[in-house]
Amino acid sequence: MPVSIQLLSRFPLLQPLDREALEPLSRAMSLKEFARRGVVIAKENTLMDLGFLVEGRLQGVDFTVDGRSVGLYFVDPGDYFGELPLVDGKPSAEHVVAAVKSVVAFLDARAARDLILNNPALAQAVMARLAQRVRDGLAQRTLLSLPNPFQRLCALLLQLPSVVVQGVVTIEQAPTHQELAIMINSSRETVTRAFQVFFTHRILVRDGNALRLDKQALLQDIAQGRADPPKA
Repeated sequence: MPVSIQLLSRFPLLQPLDREALEPLSRAMSLKEFARRGVVIAKENTLMDLGFLVEGRLQGVDFTVDGRSVGLYFVDPGDYFGELPLVDGKPSAEHVVAAVKSVVAFLDARAARDLILNNPALAQAVMARLAQRVRDGLAQRTLLSLPNPFQRLCALLLQLPSVVVQGVVTIEQAPTHQELAIMINSSRETVTRAFQVFFTHRILVRDGNALRLDKQALLQDIAQGRADPPKA
């Protein structure tokens, strides 16, 4: 079933394209729903379609040798994923799973590759994304080297996408405790206890699904080892 051009125009990667360029893409795309924790792309999968998230939230994950999951990145609505195997022709390097019930639009691999190769602006955007993936991977490796989970959680909160409104930093769609736990190689219970401390000392303030970082400087000091975590 073709994906509507109106839907395609919501994806930032495709917004530079005119209607004439979007029409064949709509015929080469298909929608698929995934239940929470459903596997969208499995590691070592040779499927090279380019995915666009329509609804929900996805997370890239891998596993340690002892079977513990490690979170790598999030995919939010409007974003795309699966570009690495599309570019180098090799299987996926990680699993992509649905953090919540999600809807994904998949663009056929050949059409996606032709699209990128024939549009310099899109090719530049994909190269910038790949470079950001490398930077994020280096930041994640540094984060995991921190000595305790509280430090790692503070560092992760400072790395998550945020907006600044009247000088206040806000994470608009905060991950769940479980999602944060696998990003810092810890347990959900540890993250929950840390959040109780954050809220008690008003380091963080929850506003619906958003988190306000009311004491960003303290988070930075804890993450960098300049200050001890406050007592519960």
